[in-house]
Amino acid sequence: MTRTQATAIGFVAVLLWALLALFTVGSAPTPPLLLNALCFSIGGSLGVIWALVTGEWRALRRVPMKVFLFGTIGLFGYHALYFSALRLAPAAEAGLIAYLWPLLIVLLSGALPGETLKAGHLFGAFLGFLGAALIIGGGGVGFSAAHLPGYGLALACAFTWSSYSVMSRRFGDVPTVSVVVFCLATAVLSAVLHLFLEDTIWPADTMTWASVLALGLGPVGLAFYVWDIGVKRGDIQLLGTASYAAPLLSTVALVVAGFAEPTFQLVAAALLITGGAVLAARASLKRK
Repeated sequence: MTRTQATAIGFVAVLLWALLALFTVGSAPTPPLLLNALCFSIGGSLGVIWALVTGEWRALRRVPMKVFLFGTIGLFGYHALYFSALRLAPAAEAGLIAYLWPLLIVLLSGALPGETLKAGHLFGAFLGFLGAALIIGGGGVGFSAAHLPGYGLALACAFTWSSYSVMSRRFGDVPTVSVVVFCLATAVLSAVLHLFLEDTIWPADTMTWASVLALGLGPVGLAFYVWDIGVKRGDIQLLGTASYAAPLLSTVALVVAGFAEPTFQLVAAALLITGGAVLAARASLKRK
């Protein structure tokens, strides 16, 4: 597999995450941790089927326990911190801080062996963040000292996912089938946390269950497997910058589905995110 092919496979995760908001809206009123447990159970089961059909499950015996611990902390830690941040701070501000992770991936990737961080990567990631800010904040985000604990959890969330993505590069020899264990362990931990923190509200009808199934198969399933391939073998700096397309495409999907209205901010964000991705891609081509 070439670096370009791995980058393209990794970008499939960004496309899948663009459907996260749409399917999450459809899964209401299922509480977030229960939803997490259901979706990761589906995503993990999807991986189990793939591993059995391809015979990849044999490779799990060679994976060190520290890798399973690392991956579980990455997937479960990110979601637990994100949901906790939303409980303690407004969604727009918490979401914007949490979405620093693509920019942090670009910054942290400079410390990886064989990677060179260029000005185009930095400026492109910054433009992408501005575009995401327009979408998530709607052009007006007001931070308050009263919500500092929530902001802190959102920042920890951003560092958790960016660190997981960058450190995955150092486990490049670990097969992607290990993500199966990450997903199943995250499902179990989410279920336990749900029992202590939430009231159980199961999906009420066929459409709600269909949304949960779609989440588990795509944005909270296949996405983590292809992302693993991308960050281990692809252009991680370009992937980090391109990840800002997720909130843009997510908003477009909501507009198409009739859950949101097209706005000037959406057009401006599209230009910023596209421009940032182009700058990052040019920087990667120059490096080659």
